[in-house]
Amino acid sequence: MKRILKPITYILAAIYFLVDAVFMAVARPISLWLGRHFEFKRLRAWIKSLPPYPSLALFSVPVIILEPIKPLAAYLVATGQFLSGVAAFVGCELLKLVLVERLFHLTRDKLMRIPAFAWVYGKFTEMKAWLQATEAWRAIRALSHAAKDYVLRTKAKLAGSFSRLVTSRD
Repeated sequence: MKRILKPITYILAAIYFLVDAVFMAVARPISLWLGRHFEFKRLRAWIKSLPPYPSLALFSVPVIILEPIKPLAAYLVATGQFLSGVAAFVGCELLKLVLVERLFHLTRDKLMRIPAFAWVYGKFTEMKAWLQATEAWRAIRALSHAAKDYVLRTKAKLAGSFSRLVTSRD
């Protein structure tokens, strides 16, 4: 049984990490940038003034509206409209994550007052911690860091080559 579960764990960890890393790596900076550049003071004050259950309803809106786009994107890809399907999936997933990230940031304390939400969030946090403690997660994480380091080194080499090329022309 353990021999069967180990490869499944690796696959699940890889999929979870890749999807999470790709989308959150893009969504979090966008969310932070939006928070810094667009204050929306009145909207922010209104969101923060909401009681717990209306906060939950508002928090759910991006998920309810944008989650159905995933099957539509899969349909587009399956019918040969690959670019449209991928664009719909990526765009809607990023928009959903950015909105959810901002709303969670603004309403976290109120959402945690709802027992069911706090329980689900606790289970999600436990599951994420368990997954991050697995050997598969650490292996995928190490590969991800190695790939990121490689890209950064290559970028630095290209920038150095380009600057030498420009200075040699002068």
